[in-house]
Amino acid sequence: MLPERFTDKVRLAPSGCWEWIASLIGGGYGQYKVEGRPVYAHRFAYEALVGPIPDGLELDHLCRNRACVNPDHLEAVSHRTNTLRGVSLPAQRAAKTHCPAGHPYAGTNLALSRRGERLCRACRRAHSARYRRAARAAA
Repeated sequence: MLPERFTDKVRLAPSGCWEWIASLIGGGYGQYKVEGRPVYAHRFAYEALVGPIPDGLELDHLCRNRACVNPDHLEAVSHRTNTLRGVSLPAQRAAKTHCPAGHPYAGTNLALSRRGERLCRACRRAHSARYRRAARAAA
């Protein structure tokens, strides 16, 4: 059960989100004070209605609305999963299935760099061949 002081700060949206209309902090997350200490509003709602967030996990907003405090829109996941579900640069790169030339990042065409980046073997072979031809022409 959520305290009335909490629910007074929530607006029900047509999307099903419980939008936090009180104080927002960096990134658009709701802030709620418990015993004078600030806590994330979505974490407070989740723990009050679902239970504790397991160690090593964080809450992912499935609705992509950071001001939402609806526990049905939150899922406890690893940091990696949360990052890859988002719109960050690492998430965008991980979602790519083909290189810029259209070759698939799969099977024998997939190589990994020392830093763990996915590389296209077909493009690497073509680049190496161009380099060797240019070196022979210069010699």
